[in-house]
Amino acid sequence: MSHDLENGASSAPAAEDDGDWPADPNFSDPFDIGNTKNASHVLLKRWRQAALVLNASRRFRYTLDLRKEEEQEKRRRMIRAHAQVIRAALLFKLAGQRAIVLGTTVAPPSPNGDYGIGLEQLASMNRDHNLSALQQYGGVSGLSNMLKTDPETGIYGHEDELLKRRNTFGSNTYPVKKGRTFLMFLWEAWQDLTLIILIIAAVASLALGIKTKGLEEGWYDGGSITFAVLLVIFVTAISDYRQSLQFQNLNAEKRYIQLEVIRGGRRDKVSIYDIVVGDVVPLKIGDQVPADGILMNGHSLAIDESSMTGESKIVHKDHKAPFLMSGCKVADGAGTMLVTGVGINTEWGLLMASISEDNGEETPLQVRLNGVATFIGTVGLSVALLVLVVLLSRFFTGTSRNADGSVQFVRGTTSIGKTVDGVIRIITTAVTIVVVAVPEGLPLAVTLTLAFSMKKMMADKALVRRLSACETMGSATTICSDKTGTLTLNQMTVVEAYVGPKKIDPPEDGSQLRATVSSLLDEGIVQNTAGSVFLSKDGELEISGSPTEKAILQWGVKLGMKFDVVKSESIVLHVSPFNSTKKRGGVALRGRTESKVHIHWKGAAEIILSSCSQYIDVNGSLQSMDKDKDFFKDAIDDMASRSLRCVAIAYRTCETDEVPTDVEQLAQWTLPDDDLMLLAIVGIKDPCRPGVKDAVRLCTHAGVKVRMVTGDNIQTAKAIALECGILSPDADTNEPYVIEGKKFRELSDKEREQVVQKISVMGRSSPTDKLLLVQTLRKLGEVVAVTGDGTNDAPALHEADIGLSMGIQGTEVAKESSDIIILDDNFASVVKVVRWGRSVYANIQKFIQFQLTVNVAALVINVVAAVSAGDVPLTTVQLLWVNLIMDTLGALALATEPPTDHLMDRTPVGRREPLVTNIMWRNLIVQAVYQIAVLLVLNFCGISILNLENDDRAHAYMVKNTVIFNAFVFCQVFNEFNARKPEEINVFTGVTKNHLFVGIVGATCVLQIIIINFLGKFTSTVRLNFQLWVVCVVIGIISWPLAVVGKFIPVPKTPLAKVFIRPYQRCIAARNARHSD
Repeated sequence: MSHDLENGASSAPAAEDDGDWPADPNFSDPFDIGNTKNASHVLLKRWRQAALVLNASRRFRYTLDLRKEEEQEKRRRMIRAHAQVIRAALLFKLAGQRAIVLGTTVAPPSPNGDYGIGLEQLASMNRDHNLSALQQYGGVSGLSNMLKTDPETGIYGHEDELLKRRNTFGSNTYPVKKGRTFLMFLWEAWQDLTLIILIIAAVASLALGIKTKGLEEGWYDGGSITFAVLLVIFVTAISDYRQSLQFQNLNAEKRYIQLEVIRGGRRDKVSIYDIVVGDVVPLKIGDQVPADGILMNGHSLAIDESSMTGESKIVHKDHKAPFLMSGCKVADGAGTMLVTGVGINTEWGLLMASISEDNGEETPLQVRLNGVATFIGTVGLSVALLVLVVLLSRFFTGTSRNADGSVQFVRGTTSIGKTVDGVIRIITTAVTIVVVAVPEGLPLAVTLTLAFSMKKMMADKALVRRLSACETMGSATTICSDKTGTLTLNQMTVVEAYVGPKKIDPPEDGSQLRATVSSLLDEGIVQNTAGSVFLSKDGELEISGSPTEKAILQWGVKLGMKFDVVKSESIVLHVSPFNSTKKRGGVALRGRTESKVHIHWKGAAEIILSSCSQYIDVNGSLQSMDKDKDFFKDAIDDMASRSLRCVAIAYRTCETDEVPTDVEQLAQWTLPDDDLMLLAIVGIKDPCRPGVKDAVRLCTHAGVKVRMVTGDNIQTAKAIALECGILSPDADTNEPYVIEGKKFRELSDKEREQVVQKISVMGRSSPTDKLLLVQTLRKLGEVVAVTGDGTNDAPALHEADIGLSMGIQGTEVAKESSDIIILDDNFASVVKVVRWGRSVYANIQKFIQFQLTVNVAALVINVVAAVSAGDVPLTTVQLLWVNLIMDTLGALALATEPPTDHLMDRTPVGRREPLVTNIMWRNLIVQAVYQIAVLLVLNFCGISILNLENDDRAHAYMVKNTVIFNAFVFCQVFNEFNARKPEEINVFTGVTKNHLFVGIVGATCVLQIIIINFLGKFTSTVRLNFQLWVVCVVIGIISWPLAVVGKFIPVPKTPLAKVFIRPYQRCIAARNARHSD
């Protein structure tokens, strides 16, 4: 017996999911799109054309609007081109002016309130990148004075000052297009072709009824259909509107960016919307430029301006090209900017205000469900057509009879009004069958469950940026996880330190070091960092920077380092910023009193050590490295084996004449990194996150392999992997199970494919190695999730099936390339995303099982009754009510089931595993056969079974049909419980926790009682006595024990979907051929 559906039918590995599906070389299923993440527009157009759709505006609401996408791209290009034309014209004009007169003049700044320059002049300078204007205003320092900004400490940041700056220069916001109103959703729900036909039929029926029976009695038939249709429209619109509000809230979360600013000499984290003109903003690799501004100072600052110019060219910024554009990303280096333009006064603001936020993006499951809906809809249309033909032919041949036994149509006798009324009734019945048969709500159920899941996932610390990722995560077969901050706490502290061969114990005891050594160490720590030490508002010492930087700065402070004093004693000449490829960073500086230049390096211990030829001991003596190199290597390995991150600090001297004097040459200067003198090696402890071991075990149990990919030393990686449970204590830790990135990179493509499945830990990996690992795994059919936080991780995050960026340590570039942001940087949250992904798939399957049961039962009952008796037991209004229970309320009840632990008891769902599994077919057939059998028996023998022979014939007929309708509804109500747990015997587990489910089932029962007892005129029903109510409920409740018995019926392993695939392929191929013609 397979696992349960929620536990899932056990799936083959991803590489084999195509199984032995019948191959048809002439057939390409337009609904089979394995991954919509980077799907081409051609593929997306194909499935839209192939889908059978009754209400396009509703069906395609949450899919990508291809036409709008093209229009927005045109608008983006137009705004970019417009800005470039203005700049080009200005440069041309300036070049001409320079040819005539040396230098150009710019209108002097006009004061604006308390500030020495106005908004228009700032906007003009930013827009035109006008360097002459900047020089005319006195450069960065002159502009800072005009804006009342201190270049070192920034603005004060008091509320009054911020308000004044916003009033003068604008706020850093742009108008966001409002979401659609409820009336627009009403209008969309109204667009359904079948509902329009029903309304027309209802109006005609209303007019005829009033004409023949008078106003008091004649409006019931037409009025009841109109009311039922309006109810469907309103309920649909309310459900859709609530979904749209959830998406609007999520969009607001996606736009929320926090960044550092310098205010009052302190580094404060503020929202991007709180930035004002005059703010001083430090920029580092991976940041988004939050507003237009001028570069104040920077080192190797490179900006990716593709979001604004459309060209993927990295632009280097310096004093000759100091203009920074809002919305661009920092590709390399670091710097500080002065904000000169915000919000709508920037090109980015104009661009964002002109394009609407769009949720358009289909998911693979949504596309597949459109295929299912098309298949069911085609069958439903055929059945409806058959019913229409049969009923019309029986009506006009005089074999259709009324409830009292009289013939409905006699040629030459029946009036035109009655004939038209009879025909309208037949048409409305056939159209209603289409409404029930074509599951318009099926693809939207994915959106509903995703919207519900996304809201709940926010509470589980995961922000979904791309809908399809939430669903794809359910199929993930491997997770390539970072170590730092994801598997560990990212709370780093220096716990071991070596100066020369001497171990400093405790590591913060500065008294063991000579003044010369302390001085060099302090200089290397203070100047070679992107972090900072400052006093907080409370007067406490505060440290900013990355966790590693903070740990080393904290250690320096404990040794007695005075950050501001050391910073003021030397001048920084050039910086080589740290990045994850080089794994080290350097700085060249000259003391204010010395002529010699010091070059300090800091980075991965073994990399720095390999560049050292000497070391300085605790006494300040210079020693040769030759005899002690092995000692240092052993010390590094020992610390790494105890899961410590090892960082080395070294320096060298350089003669002044070796340093370029020209500014441009200095910017291009490569810092010497050979012949270094080792100052210290520190071991930094970053404890494992509590709960990570359990999370990794849960993933392994669920068939998801966790791989650690880290830039750290291979020994550190191995130690942490053992601590986290990625490697078991008895696991093989040789290659290729534990491998260095460099070695993996050097393998041939074929060799990589052979070893990649075995890899559990990759140490000393670069972002390129991570990308290679992802590409190789995906080539072998794995569904890969990748975590990343750095700018260089962006390619791997983009390439992976699911990119997971970190909310705390992640850069804006990484977040933008990812599909899901893990808000607390915790691996346990990644595992929760897997559960939610599987929950989405399981919930959709529950809803499909429930809906197909209703479809099959309603269709068969009406067809058999129409063909044999010439009338249908379920009327238009009754079928519309059943459709409402099934489509909207059923989706709400089943699509919002919270995930259970059982979801992690199965292997991942294969991408091409059939949506309707054999377990579902079994459950569906058992229930549908039971409902059809009982209700058809009631239809043909109901009068005698229910002891109604002595009643008036018309009344007995109405009672029988009311019992059929009532029993049918209760069958669906009780079957809704069965759908919750398609394979478990106990279908009530956790039912009380799902308040929405209980509420919907309860509301359905109450409404059904009201319909039968008080709305008989509308629904063509009569009141039932207590005994008949018991009969109806018993018929419904039998579905529970029946479901239990059904679950003991074994199912074949071969998917039943294979039986239907041939005719379905032919049908789709024929539709495609028609469209291509």
